[in-house]
Amino acid sequence: MGTSDQVDAERSDHRSKRGELRVYLGAAPGVGKTYAMLGEAHRRLERGTDLVAAVVETHGRVRTGELLDGIEIVPPRFVSYRGGRFPELDVEAVMRRNPEVVLVDELAHTNTPGSKNAKRWQDVEELLDAGITVISTVNIQHLESLNDVVARITGIEQQEKIPDEVVRAAEQVELVDITPEALRRRLAHGNVYAPERVDAALSNYFRKGNLTALRELALLWLADQVDAALEKYRAEKKITDTWEARERVVVAVTGGQESETLIRRAFRIASKASAELMVVHVVRGDGLTAASTAQMGKVRELAAGLGASVHTVVGDNVSEALLDFAREMNATQLVLGTSRRSRWARILDEGIGVATVQRSGKIDVHMVTHEETTRPIAFAVLISRQRRMASWLAALIVPSAIAGLTAALLDPFLSISGESALFFVGVLVVALLGGVAPALLSAVLSGMLLNFLLTEPRYTFTISRPDNAITILVLMLVAVAVAALVDNAAKRSLEARQAAREAELLALFAGAVLRGADLDTLLERVRETYGQRAVSMLRCTADGDRVVACVGADPCVSVDTADTAIEVGDDEFWMLMSGRGLPARDRRVLTAVAKQAAGLVRQRELTAEASRAEAIQQADELRRSLLSAVSHDLRTPLAAAKAAVSSLRSDDIGFSPEDTAELLATVEESVDQLTALVGNLLDSSRLAAGVVRPQLRAVYIDEVVHRSLVGISRGTTGSASDSWQRVRVEVGDTTVLADSGLLERVLANLIDNALRYAPNSVVRVNAGKVGDHVLINIIDEGPGVPRGNDERLFAPFQRLGDRDNSTGVGLGLSVARGFAEAMGGTISATDTPGGGLTVVVELAAPDGERQ
Repeated sequence: MGTSDQVDAERSDHRSKRGELRVYLGAAPGVGKTYAMLGEAHRRLERGTDLVAAVVETHGRVRTGELLDGIEIVPPRFVSYRGGRFPELDVEAVMRRNPEVVLVDELAHTNTPGSKNAKRWQDVEELLDAGITVISTVNIQHLESLNDVVARITGIEQQEKIPDEVVRAAEQVELVDITPEALRRRLAHGNVYAPERVDAALSNYFRKGNLTALRELALLWLADQVDAALEKYRAEKKITDTWEARERVVVAVTGGQESETLIRRAFRIASKASAELMVVHVVRGDGLTAASTAQMGKVRELAAGLGASVHTVVGDNVSEALLDFAREMNATQLVLGTSRRSRWARILDEGIGVATVQRSGKIDVHMVTHEETTRPIAFAVLISRQRRMASWLAALIVPSAIAGLTAALLDPFLSISGESALFFVGVLVVALLGGVAPALLSAVLSGMLLNFLLTEPRYTFTISRPDNAITILVLMLVAVAVAALVDNAAKRSLEARQAAREAELLALFAGAVLRGADLDTLLERVRETYGQRAVSMLRCTADGDRVVACVGADPCVSVDTADTAIEVGDDEFWMLMSGRGLPARDRRVLTAVAKQAAGLVRQRELTAEASRAEAIQQADELRRSLLSAVSHDLRTPLAAAKAAVSSLRSDDIGFSPEDTAELLATVEESVDQLTALVGNLLDSSRLAAGVVRPQLRAVYIDEVVHRSLVGISRGTTGSASDSWQRVRVEVGDTTVLADSGLLERVLANLIDNALRYAPNSVVRVNAGKVGDHVLINIIDEGPGVPRGNDERLFAPFQRLGDRDNSTGVGLGLSVARGFAEAMGGTISATDTPGGGLTVVVELAAPDGERQ
C-alpha cells in the first residue's frame, strides 16, 4: 500500500470516531485564551497536523493577530439580519475542507438569527460528530451554573450562556489565568480594549475585587470538575478503594471530653497535608453512646473555628458507618481515639478501633491517645452489646461447670441442699444476663445435671424423691422470674437509649434550622445522616403535586416512587426519600424533621410576602423624602420668575426693549424649568411607588448629556457656559436603551455633583459598549471620597456629612441610582486613577447593537 493510501486510510479511520473538544477556560476577558489557543495551533502545525482556523476573534489585539500568520483560514458565512451582514462559523465549509483540527473561538457565542443553530456550541457539536477535533475558548462568566453568581459580583448579567455539561464533556479543559493587577495593567496599556473603552472597563467590570472573585470562581469550578471526573471514572470502573488524589481527613468523635483533643490532632494532620478536614459523629441505632446537645455544640464551635465541616450519620455498626462515610467522601486518613476497654472487655468485643483498622483497606487510620483512655467504658454498655449471645453461652456453660466442679471436688463435703444452692447461684447468673429462654434452659439443664450426677440413684434421670422434683421446679420458677425482671429492665433501658438517640437527632436537625439552615441544607443533612441517594419535599395542592425542594441524584417526584415516604400530617407536604429502607424507629424523628421542612417552606413564603410589603414601605418613604429633597429646586426658578415679573411691574425703573425681552426670557426659562421639574417629580413619585414603568427606547447619549447640562442649577456651578467649558463630552454616537427623561435627570445629577465637589477639575463624560451593555462614565479629578465610602454616596440624601439642602439638585445620588435601576441598570463609584471619583452608569445596549 502506498503512502497516500495509508494517509487516506488513517484519515478515514479518524473520521469514523467522534472528534475531541479542547477548551481554554478564561477567568476573565483579556487573560489570553485566544493567544494560548493560537500558540497550540502553531505547535500542532509544526508536528504536521492538518489544522485550520474557522473563527478567531482578535478584537484588534496586534500580538494576537500576528499569530494568525501561517494558519489556513476558512472564510466565515455571512448572515443578513435587520439590514446588516454578520459573520458566523461556516460549518459546511469546514466539513468540506475536512481538517483534523479546527479552531473555533468563543464557544458561548450566540449566532445571528437565521442561522441553522442558535448557539455556536451547537455548531461545534456537528463538527465533533463529523470526527473533527475542535479547539475553542470560553470565559467562566458564560457558564450557566455561574451566571447568577457572576451577575451579583460584577453587576452585569451575561446574555451569552453555555451549559456546563458542554464544557465538562471536553477531553481537556485548560485554565488561562493571570493576576488581577497584571490584567488591569494589560487593559491600561490598550492590549485588551480600544483606548476609548479603557476607562469604562477599569472602573466597572475590571475592578480588582471583581477579577479576584472571578479568578476564585474559575479555580473552584475547575477543581469541582476534576473531582467529578474522578468520581465518574471510579464509578464506571467500579472502584471502591480510596484513591489518594486529594488528601481528606475524617475524624470520628463521640461528643465526649476527648472530642476536642481528637479534632485538634486531626487538624494538625490535615494542615501538614493541606487536606480537607471533616468531623463525623455516628449516632447508633440502639441509642448507645449518645452525645448531649451541649457536648456537640462545643464540637461544632471548635470545628467551625478550625474550618472543618461537621457531619452526622446513623448506623448500628459504628465501624462500618465510619468507613462507609470515609469511602463516600474519598477520604485518605481516618482519626480515632484509643479504646477505653479493659483487657477483659476486649475478649467479648474487639472494639471499634480494631474493627476499623482491620477493614480500613487503603485508608490510613490514626489512633490518638487522650486523657479519657484511663476511664473505663461503662460495664452496662459492654454487657448490652453482647448480652444475647453471652446469655445462651452461659446457659450451657455455667450449669455444666457447676456440675463438674461439684461432682469432682465438693460432693464429699456438701449435702444435696448445698449442691442445690450452687445450681441456684448459676441459674441466677444466667438470668441476670437477660432473656427468659436462656434462663429457662439453664434451669432445666441444672435440674437434670443435679438429678443425674448428684442425687440417688446416680447416673440416671429417675426422680426417687419428691424434693428433687420440687428443686428442679423452683429452679425453673426462679430463673423465669429473675429473667423476666432483667428483660423488663433491659427493655426500659433500650427505650431510654432510643429516646436519647431520637433526642440527639432532633437536636441535630433543630440546631441546623436555628443556625439559619435553609430548606435545601436541611434536606441535605437528612440525606447524609440516613445515607440516602436523594431527599425531596413534595407539596400536594388542588392544582397538582410539585416538588418544592430536592437534594441528591434522581429525587422522587411522587409518593408512589419513594422508598421511604414521610407524611407531615396535614395532607399537604410529604418528605420523599430514595435509598435504603429505613426502620420504623426512624420515622418519629423524620416526621418531626418533615414538619420543620414544611415550616421552612411556609417561612420562605412569608418572607417573600414581607419583602414585598417592605418594598412598598420603602417606596412610600422614598416618595416622602423625594418631595422634601426637591423643594429647594422649586424655589430657585420660582424666585427667578418672581424677581423678573416684579421688575417688569415696577413703576420706578424704565426698561429698554432689550431688558424687557431678557426679563421675559428669564420668566419663560424659569417656567420651563418648573414644568420639567414638576413633571420629573411626579414621575419620580409614581416610579417609587411602582405605579409606572420607564419607557425604554434607543436614545443618543450625546443628546441626553447636553440636555442635562442645560438643566444644571446655575447657583452651584456658575453660568451655563462655565459648566459647558468644564465638561468634556466624549460619547460619540453611542446609543443606549433608556428612558430619555429619566436618564437626563440621572446625568444632570451626577455631572452637577462632580462639578460641585471637584470645582477645579474638568469633568469628562465618556461612554462605550462592553458586551451587551453600555457604560457611561462621569470622571472627575477632584479630592474623591474616603476609602470605603463608595456605597455611602448613594445613601438617601447623603453628602458625607453635608446635609445642607440649600445647594445641589436635591434629588440625591440615591434617587439617581433608583432611576437607573428602574431602567434595568446600575450605578457604582470607584476611584479615578491618579485621584478623583469615577461614577459608572451601566445600562443595556439597544437590541440591534449588542455585541
